[in-house]
Amino acid sequence: MKVGILANGVVAAVVAIPIVRFVLSALNRGKQYRSWVTLGPAGQFPEGETRLATFRNPYVGPTDGKTADTACWVRHIDGNKFQVFAINCAHLGCPVRWFPQSGLFLCPCHGGAYYRDGSRAAGPPERGMFEYPSKLENGLVLIQAGELPTPGATSKNFSSGPCGNGAPCGPCGKASPCA
Repeated sequence: MKVGILANGVVAAVVAIPIVRFVLSALNRGKQYRSWVTLGPAGQFPEGETRLATFRNPYVGPTDGKTADTACWVRHIDGNKFQVFAINCAHLGCPVRWFPQSGLFLCPCHGGAYYRDGSRAAGPPERGMFEYPSKLENGLVLIQAGELPTPGATSKNFSSGPCGNGAPCGPCGKASPCA
């Protein structure tokens, strides 16, 4: 009988450990899990164009391999103004493609469409594309990467446009929410 009680206690402890870790992980959610990553020289992204770029996730594990290489869309608005979008659709995460002929990002999975500024154009996504905070420093385009931009509590829409580097902006690049 004492062995049974001991065994039940061990099983309860083993089951409780992941639950306790999950509950305690909420304490770390407000902390930044991002760092600035270089996408390349500004000259690599011609003014008025949108180009595909890749970067290495700064928080990789030993088994991540090629999955740590992340793609993004870089839009050079003009001068020192850039927008960098996650490649994933805001609906279910399928990779979107840029079509310069129509000036739209299109999702092949469910027909989501986004304007060149990342705002929602049509289809099932309920919001615009996710945008990385970006800045231009010493002629290099940098993004704040590490966690995927999502509509969670710690994320915001960012733009290097009229709101300034790292300042919250609407997906249209305005200082106020887009209407």
